[in-house]
Amino acid sequence: MSTSRKASRPKLSASRPGLRRASSSELEVTAGGKALKVAPSATSHENGRRLALLAAAAGLDKKAEDVQIIDVTGKVDYADFLVLMTGQSDRNVAAIARGVEEDLHANGIRALALEGLPLARWVLIDFVDVVVHVFQEEWRGIYDLDGLWMDAARVPLPVPAPKRDSGA
Repeated sequence: MSTSRKASRPKLSASRPGLRRASSSELEVTAGGKALKVAPSATSHENGRRLALLAAAAGLDKKAEDVQIIDVTGKVDYADFLVLMTGQSDRNVAAIARGVEEDLHANGIRALALEGLPLARWVLIDFVDVVVHVFQEEWRGIYDLDGLWMDAARVPLPVPAPKRDSGA
C-alpha cells in the first residue's frame, strides 16, 4: 500500500503558535521580523508559497546569497516549492540553516527533517510542502538544482525597501 507523503502534511491554522488573526479573513505569519498575511481559506499551494517566502526571508537575514524559490508543484510529489540559497563557508551555511529552522520553528512551523548540518556543505531542511537547500557555492554547482529545474517557474522575492540615508 502506497501512501503519499503529502496526504498527511500539516496545514497552517489559527491555533498554531506564531500565527495570529490579522482580521476576520486573514492570519498573520511572522518570521525574522517579517510578516505575511495568509487567508485561512488559502489553498495549500498558496500557504506553501508563503512558507517558502518566509524561509527565503530567514535565509536572507543570515546573509544567504543567490536565493531562489522554485515552484515544482505537479512536477514532484515530495514538495510544492524548493528554496535554494548559498552560504560562503561551512559556518555560514550552518548559520543560515539554523536561522531558517529556528525562525520557522518560533512561528510554529516545524521541520520534518534537517540533514547535512555536521559538514554544512549542503543542508536540507524539509518542511513538507517546502524543501530548503542551503549550499556552499561549490556544492550548489555540483548538484545544479538550478539547472535541473530550469524550466520550472520561479517565485519572485520581495524587493526590500531602499535604506534611507540619515543625513550628515
